[in-house]
Amino acid sequence: DILKEFMVRNTYIYPPEPSMRIVGDIIAYTAGHMPKFNSISISGYHMHEAGATAVQELAYTIADGIEYVRSAQARGLDIDAFAPRLSFFFGIGMNFFLEVAKLRAARTLWHKFMSELGAKDAKSLVLRTHCQTSGVSLTEQDPHNNIVRTTIEALAAVLGGTQSLHTNSFDEAIALPTESSARIARNTQLILQHESRVTDVVDPLGGSYYIEALTADLVERASALIAEVESQGGMTAAVAAGTPKLEIEKAAALRQARVDRGEDVIVGVNRYRLDNEPPIAIREIDNNKVRDEQVARLEQIKRQRDPEAWEDSLDALTHVAASGKGNLLEAAIAAARARATLGEISATLEQVFSRHSATTRVISGVYAESYAADPQYAQLTDRIAAFREKEKRPPALFIAKMGQDGHDRGAKVIATAFADLGFTVHMGDLFETAPEVADHVAKLKVDAVGVSSLAAGHKTLVPELIGELRGRGLGDVTVIVGGVIPEQDYDFLRQAGVAEIFGPGTNVLEAAFSVLNQIEGRLSNR
Repeated sequence: DILKEFMVRNTYIYPPEPSMRIVGDIIAYTAGHMPKFNSISISGYHMHEAGATAVQELAYTIADGIEYVRSAQARGLDIDAFAPRLSFFFGIGMNFFLEVAKLRAARTLWHKFMSELGAKDAKSLVLRTHCQTSGVSLTEQDPHNNIVRTTIEALAAVLGGTQSLHTNSFDEAIALPTESSARIARNTQLILQHESRVTDVVDPLGGSYYIEALTADLVERASALIAEVESQGGMTAAVAAGTPKLEIEKAAALRQARVDRGEDVIVGVNRYRLDNEPPIAIREIDNNKVRDEQVARLEQIKRQRDPEAWEDSLDALTHVAASGKGNLLEAAIAAARARATLGEISATLEQVFSRHSATTRVISGVYAESYAADPQYAQLTDRIAAFREKEKRPPALFIAKMGQDGHDRGAKVIATAFADLGFTVHMGDLFETAPEVADHVAKLKVDAVGVSSLAAGHKTLVPELIGELRGRGLGDVTVIVGGVIPEQDYDFLRQAGVAEIFGPGTNVLEAAFSVLNQIEGRLSNR
C-alpha cells in the first residue's frame, strides 16, 4: 500500500507515479498467476498510529483503495478479476463504540464506491479486513494496564466485523515482546473466540441507535473528505501535494496536547500514576549480531549464484522499468530466482525511477493555541525569550530519525511543540546514518540533537552518532533520545553520552523544560 507510505509510514523509495505503476503491476500479476493471493492490504492502521482521526483513517484508506482500483482498470483489467482479492487493514483504538462503527462505515463506503466503479461480482463489493489493536495506545508506564487496553480494542474489532486480528503484547511500548507477553496477547484472542461467545452473532450491535448513528455520521463525514480528495485529482495527487500527511500530523499534535493537559485521561500516565513501578522482563536483541549474520548470508548467496544469469535478470528488469513494457513484478521475480538480492532489485529500479525525497514540513500553532492560558507554557516561553535576549538567538534543536525507522509521529509532535515554544527546530530526513546527522549538526550549529527511536536500534545508532560528533569536535552538543527504549538501557545510553531520555508518555512541556535546562547548563559551563 504505497500511498499510505507517502502519508505516514514513510518507507517509500521511488516517486508516487512509478510507485503506483508497481502497485498496478502487482495487481495484474497476482490476478493472472496467483488468484487466491491478496494483492494489496490497503492500510489505515499506519494512519491511525500516526494520529489520524477515525474520519481521516476511514476516508483516506477508502480513497487509497479507489485509486488502486482505477490504476488496475487503467491497465485494462476487469474490476471483477482482481477486486475480490483486495483486502484492508485498520487500526483499532480505545474509543470502543467509534471503532465498531468505523468498520461498519468502511463496508458501507466500499460497497458504494465499488458499485460506482463498475463491480458486478458480489465478492468485489465486500470489504474484507484485518485489524490490529493500537500500538500507540500502549503505555510504558504501568504496562500491565495494556492487557486491558488490548482486550477492549480486540473486542471492538470483533464486534465491528473484522475477518482476522492481531493483538499487541503489553510490553511493546518498552521493547520487542517476550514469549510470555506474546502468549497473553494470543490468548486474549482465544478467550474472546471460545469463552465470550461474541463470534456467535453477525453484527451483534447492529440496530443499536448509538451504533447506527455513529456509523451514519462516519459515512457522511468520510464521504465529504473523500470528495475533497477527488476534487484534488484523486489520492495520488493529494499525496503528492502533502495534504493528507499534514492533516494527520495536525490531528496527532492536537491529541498530544490534550493528553499533556490532562483533558484526555491515560490511566497510569497523566492520572493514577504509581509512585514506584517494578521492572518487567524484556526481550533484548543484539543488533550487531543480527546484522553480521545477515551480511554473511548475503555474501554466501553472491558467491554461489550464476553471475551471468544474475546480470541478465537485472538488465531485463531495467528494460521493463525504462520501456514501460512488461510487468515489473514478473521481472523482479525472475531476478530473485537468479538470486539477485532485494537491495539489488531495488537499486536497479531506482536507477530508472530515481529516489523520492519528501519535503519535511512542520505544522505550527497547535500547541500555542492549546496552551494559550497555561501558566507553565507561559513560564517556558518567557525563559526562551530570555535565552534569545541573552544569546541573541533562540535555542536550536535538530531532530534525527536514523536507521530503518519510518514512524515519525513522535518526532513531528516534538518538532511542532518545540517550534511553538520558540525553539528553532530543524528536522532531518528519514533513514539517515550517524555521519549524515553529524553533518547536519555541524552545518546548522544547533545546541542539541534529539534522536527519535522506535525500532530498537538505539544501542547501535546513538553511540555511533555520539562518536561522530566527538570526532568532529562537536562533543559539547547535547544529545537527547526519545521513543521506545527500555529503562534497562538508560544507563548504557547515559554512559555513552546521552543527556536526557524520554520514553513514551512523556509530557512534552516537561521535556522542553529539561532540554532547555541542558542547553543552558552547557552554555554556562563554556
